[in-house]
Amino acid sequence: MNTITGDTVTQRQANTPATATVRTPAPASPARGPKKPTFWSKLGSAFAMFRNGKSIAGLSILGFFVLVAIFADVLAPYSPTKVDNTARFQPPSAAHWLGTTHIGEDVLSQVIHGTRGVIVVGFLAAIIATVLAIVVGVMSGYLRGWKSEGLSALTNVFLVIPGIPLIIIVASMFEDPPLILIAGVLGLIGWAWGARVLRAQTMSLRSRDFVQAAKANGEPLRRIITVEMLPNLMALIAASFVGTVTAAIIGLTTLSYIGIIPVTTYNWGTILNWAGAQGAFRQGQWWWFLPPGLCIAAIGVALSLINFGIDEYVNPRLRSAGERARALKKKGMNVNDTVTAVRTEPATSRQENP
Repeated sequence: MNTITGDTVTQRQANTPATATVRTPAPASPARGPKKPTFWSKLGSAFAMFRNGKSIAGLSILGFFVLVAIFADVLAPYSPTKVDNTARFQPPSAAHWLGTTHIGEDVLSQVIHGTRGVIVVGFLAAIIATVLAIVVGVMSGYLRGWKSEGLSALTNVFLVIPGIPLIIIVASMFEDPPLILIAGVLGLIGWAWGARVLRAQTMSLRSRDFVQAAKANGEPLRRIITVEMLPNLMALIAASFVGTVTAAIIGLTTLSYIGIIPVTTYNWGTILNWAGAQGAFRQGQWWWFLPPGLCIAAIGVALSLINFGIDEYVNPRLRSAGERARALKKKGMNVNDTVTAVRTEPATSRQENP
């Protein structure tokens, strides 16, 4: 009798038991190693800090103000400088939702148009400061010797430069300083703290295995910094950007309120300046000074929520605590209880299962 093994037929000897048909398994395909992460996958994982609830809430509020700034001309019911002599110091009404000023200007239109100046200065100053912080901080952290020490000394110099007096001196040189100039000055004095943090983290990353492997493979410095290091620094860069936006907005509104920046440049600070100069605080005309103050508070809350979300993502303790709290909430347990809830079984079930 013949034995079929795979696709071949072999002759068996007499008086030997019959054998079963044997199927030879197909050769296994060679195991593939883990797919090497690309630059875009690293960048996507680096922006995972914006996927928690706090960051989403903050980005939603900030996005609302950005849309208001972009479509200010469409959303504003009147021109911010339009004067209505028949409606002076008028409280909120159907014609003027947030009332009017001492000469009949619509407060809502001024607040909407003032949003544009705040957003432009805040983001432009943050972009300038963040770019400088990345270049100086990462380069001083990666390089060694006198180059690193020189960039570090430059950072220390900008850390001690007083910002408000510098802005006063620069603004006094122009009759009507543009917003770009103000944003540039705020950005130039606001990059040093971010550079210090990025320098410290870069000095830690330059000794990691993946950076040493890239150097051993002959990768250029440009690729090592942009592909290997920057995705791992995105959390710190985002936190620095958010902090600079906050500082720039507070600086702009403060300088406008105290009169350093001309009142012809509309923003929330100039509205408060006019309200204070015309006695709105003393006379209780809340519709003039309360809306811009609430807008400053709202955008501050939005930026704080984004910063808290970044901290929760970066800090392992905060991240694990947040995940544990969300897991308890899904189970219907109160995360603020000091006593742990214990699940008890009915007496009948204990009798059935001794």
